[in-house]
Amino acid sequence: MTSELDLFGPDAGRPHGDPLVAGVGAPLAARMRPRSIEEFLGQLDLVGEGGALRELIERDRVPSLILWGPPGCGKTTLAGIVARRTGARFEAFSAVTEGIARVRELIEQAGERKRATGQDTILFVDEIHRFNKSQQDAFLPHVEAGTITLIGATTENPSFEVVGPLLSRTRVFVLEPLGPDVVSDLCRRALEDVDRGLGSRDLGIDDEALRKLAESADGDARRALNALETAAHLLPDGAEISLREVEAALQRRFARYDKSGEEHYNLISALHKAVRGSDPDGALYWLARMLDGGENPMYIARRLVRMALEDVGVADPGALHVCVAARDAYHFLGSPEGELALAQACVYLAAAPKSNRLYVGFGAAMSAARETPAEPVPLHIRNAPTRLMKELGYGAGYRYDHDWEDGVAPQTYLPDSIAGRRFYEPGDAGLESELGRRLERARATRAAAEQIGETDREDSDG
Repeated sequence: MTSELDLFGPDAGRPHGDPLVAGVGAPLAARMRPRSIEEFLGQLDLVGEGGALRELIERDRVPSLILWGPPGCGKTTLAGIVARRTGARFEAFSAVTEGIARVRELIEQAGERKRATGQDTILFVDEIHRFNKSQQDAFLPHVEAGTITLIGATTENPSFEVVGPLLSRTRVFVLEPLGPDVVSDLCRRALEDVDRGLGSRDLGIDDEALRKLAESADGDARRALNALETAAHLLPDGAEISLREVEAALQRRFARYDKSGEEHYNLISALHKAVRGSDPDGALYWLARMLDGGENPMYIARRLVRMALEDVGVADPGALHVCVAARDAYHFLGSPEGELALAQACVYLAAAPKSNRLYVGFGAAMSAARETPAEPVPLHIRNAPTRLMKELGYGAGYRYDHDWEDGVAPQTYLPDSIAGRRFYEPGDAGLESELGRRLERARATRAAAEQIGETDREDSDG
């Protein structure tokens, strides 16, 4: 039978029923887990004085929750604190290692416990986003009936990963990565704590090493404490932990990046907005973050092509050629050499003059096309390959533009119902400045033709 002890790794000597007390042989991160709301560091908006979650905990009015945040920010600890403070039975479950049959078993036990003793049950589901829709739906009737208080933990955006009916029956709390100052305090506490930490070893740590540890943890308390414990193993009692031991314990920092989750969309959004904002430094940084996180470079290439069309457009038509060439260069060279081609396209886009006039104009034209799907093509610009079509007036009055001054004939090209509508309005950036002047002359010529046509129609009606 799986118990609440399994959630926390090694549980030698852990008292049954208390999720916050680790045995002597447990890792430092488990031993140093805060046991009360007063011990908890970080997340002040939630658990500081007057924080929403703290108020619920202190009033013993905790509803079913979804705790959303990155690894090592305190989700599991907060769930344990809720159980301890409210006196509820704490049953932990991992969506990675167990299935829905185990969930049903725990819920059945929770119902029997409530009927027999009146004790509530907190069912803590770690990585709840790993459950599919039907599995998540299984919680609904039991949450509604109050058989269990569900606390789900997830590193993924609940809007995408938790089904709507369950989301509407729970309250979502967002936990942020822990700041370096908080991580530093946690590490100092671990070094000083004699009963649960490393205090009996009389170890110190210099400021540079502590700063490196706090910054390299990326807001993950578990990562910081695991590295601190490893560094401590490298030294005798009474020694001072230096930068050398910390770097050896940390090894390489890995990017927190999910190629199919929210972080994927956050980073590509950051890249796109840096390009649009003409910031090549920001664009290169987010490009590097995505590549280092394992993103498919061809996905990035496709998005760069889209940026060339949407944000640069006709202001610099060469941007499209650069991006397509970068895609081909990456396809030809592969990684890591081909990544430089993506970087070049990224910088070119960021530095290029910007215009979304093509994007806006095409959108307006699409809207007009959907609003007037049955408008006939004006007769003078219809094709007339047969005698009958010519007799019906197809092509009659068409003026060959090359025969006219500036290559623009005084005639219209839109249906009568939308004649004179403008979809593409050139801006002042880059090539569009010159295009704008040329198109104004052409539009003036066509406007004269439209006026003549309107006069002819009025005379005909009269």
